[in-house]
Amino acid sequence: MTTEQILAFAVIGAMMVAFLWDRLRYDVVACVTLIVAVALGLVPAAEAFSGFSDDIVIIVGSALVVSAGVARSGIVDFAIKKFFPSLTSIRGQMLLLVVTVTILSAFIKNIGALAIMMPVAFQFARRSGTPVSAFLMPMAFGALLGGLMTQIGTSPNIVVSRLRAEITGEAFSMFDFTPVGATLALAGTIFLMFFYWLVPKRENQTPSLQEALESSTFSTEATVGKQSPFLGKSLNQLLAIAPGEVIATAILRGHTRISPFPDIVLKENDAVLLEGTSEPLDRIVSQAKLLLSGKPIGKSETKASGEIAAIEAVISRTPFIGLSAAARLQHHGSISSPLAARASASANV
Repeated sequence: MTTEQILAFAVIGAMMVAFLWDRLRYDVVACVTLIVAVALGLVPAAEAFSGFSDDIVIIVGSALVVSAGVARSGIVDFAIKKFFPSLTSIRGQMLLLVVTVTILSAFIKNIGALAIMMPVAFQFARRSGTPVSAFLMPMAFGALLGGLMTQIGTSPNIVVSRLRAEITGEAFSMFDFTPVGATLALAGTIFLMFFYWLVPKRENQTPSLQEALESSTFSTEATVGKQSPFLGKSLNQLLAIAPGEVIATAILRGHTRISPFPDIVLKENDAVLLEGTSEPLDRIVSQAKLLLSGKPIGKSETKASGEIAAIEAVISRTPFIGLSAAARLQHHGSISSPLAARASASANV
């Protein structure tokens, strides 16, 4: 073996050890490995970053954009509510995801099939309380197996077909791979349905600030404008965009505070006070074309008029820990403000 070959194997071996060690992010390991390879002269400096112009990078980036667009469009929620309203078992949800991804992967790029179904996986995980990792790995297996069924399902099939055409003058047809590929895909799907518990279920024990914010509950004030498709419709129809994930605590109509009855009809300039996690709130605001006030505290008209004020506080050290807001307020007397009334109804310390 030449010196360059020994160094190349050493760099690849060190990279694999770093991956198995799992203490550094995989992208950091890959970038450091590339830099070491360039420093040792194994990779020409002029071609060090040529991989970023590869088609697969564009495809992966585009797939993520498509996935986010599908998630925000509401198509996923509509499909789940319409066709699978009572699908709650993990095995049933996994069967739907794996079979769909497997079939789609036979005719479109594997990454694209995953991008389309990933929002469904996140919805199922949120509804059933199951770690999303339990769905994502079987979906990845399904995408790989589905690609075996047709000529265009996966890149190796295309390469082999092209090579056969160069050698024999005749390429493989579209469904020459189907008998073997479909058998493997069916066997893999059946295996996943009975042995899905072998898939590791991993939960993020140290979430980042962004992840913590996404899982936290927020309150927001959104106004029904002229462009909103829910103008003249009931509050219940608005909340149906994210059923069970977002609640309305009040409706502000001028200087009047209205109780959020489900059948109340929304009028122009109605301000709806919503509570929920960030993703469902964003979905309602974007799909219903609601307007966020964006007014700083202390400068809004409601603050100036003394009608309504909202304050968010973080509790650190307090003797109230372990008591609900309602219990604490009842201990000290009657509720004396709209803020206290809202706290007594929905907050726990």
